[in-house]
Parts: sequence; structure tokens; C-alpha cells
Amino acid sequence: MDVRPLVPPEPVPLLVACALTIEELALRSGGRGRAPGQVVTVLRSGMGPKAAERAVLRGLGTAENREAAVIASGFCAGLAPGMHPGDLVVAEETRDPRGTTACVGTEVLAKALQAALPGRTVHTGPLLGSDHVVRGHERAELRATGAIAVDMESAATLWSAVGAGERPVAAVRVVVDAPEHELVRIGTVRGGISAFRVLRAVLPAFFEWHRSLPLPRR
Repeated sequence: MDVRPLVPPEPVPLLVACALTIEELALRSGGRGRAPGQVVTVLRSGMGPKAAERAVLRGLGTAENREAAVIASGFCAGLAPGMHPGDLVVAEETRDPRGTTACVGTEVLAKALQAALPGRTVHTGPLLGSDHVVRGHERAELRATGAIAVDMESAATLWSAVGAGERPVAAVRVVVDAPEHELVRIGTVRGGISAFRVLRAVLPAFFEWHRSLPLPRR
């Protein structure tokens, strides 16, 4: 009789979605901490919710990533007073006009980020999706909804991901501007503010989140 050893099924992959080239560069340059066999794809979607939706559906449409867990990442605008560039935001949920998407493993992510980036402040709460860059008085109006930060892609990314099939999803963003530290334009990120360096250091926490989940196996 031919007896073959049982081979454990492989865990589903992790797809990390971001919008900008500078975000992709930061994420790709900080890949230490990946476990053997842990498959991770960094996907750059382009700016805006429609671009994010198209890119994520395309990424999840491949055989490799069909069942992937998804994290939306990159930069965001902080809404709460006292936030600073380089602070981290871990979404408990994302919201946009289509509805709310619950995030998985928020506490695990927050603890892993605190360990990976000691001294950095980690905020948890609702993350809003917008179709434009938020400035000035609009920040206070959005804060009144209970959200702690806003970006253009996370809500669309997670909404599209769960719409394509049941899977764990999360969103982690790095604050680039805040009520007391508003940027003139997103290009000033290239000038060396701390958000880029922080984003380079988040992937080990993403890997830990991925390993901690009771993921289906294939």
C-alpha cells in the first residue's frame, strides 16, 4: 500500500493594499519578520475609492489571492486634537456612504504595532472614507461623527474585499497631518516627515496579525 505523509494545508495569503507609490515603497522596504511560507502581496491601487475598489477586486481575482486576508494601509489625516504626524491609527471599523465594515483583530494589531514601534502613539477607533483630501473646518465636522481619522481608500478597500468573499480585514494608517499639523500638499511627505519612516516599520506587525488569525487553510 502506498502510504504518503500528510502535508498540512497552506495558510491563505495576506494582501496589503495602499494607494501611493511612496506608500508602496515604504511597505516593500520593511518586509522583515515574515514567517516561512507566509505569502504576502503589496498592491498599489492608485488614489481614491474607485481606484481602490477596482484594484482590490482585480487583486483578489487571481488564483493566488482569491481567499487572502486584506489590510488597507498607507497615510491618513488625523481628526482628533492632539494627534501628530507619525501616530498610528488602527481601525475598529471603516465607514463610507455605502456602510460600515468591521475590522478583525484590532487589539492584536495595536499591541503588535506598539511592540514594533515603541514610543509611537497608537489610536484605535472608526476610520472614515472620503472621495477627496480633507482640510480645514471639514476635519471638525468629520470628528463629530465619532471617527478618529480619514483617508480615501481604506473603506473602499475593505468593503470590496468582504464583498468578494468572507475574509479577515483590517486597516492601519499612519497620520501625515492632523488638526494642528496640516500639510499644504501630500508631496511634502517626501520632505522627510516621520510618517514615511513609521510606515516602513509596520509590516512585522501585519505578519503577526496574519499569523494570529484562525484563517481558513487551502
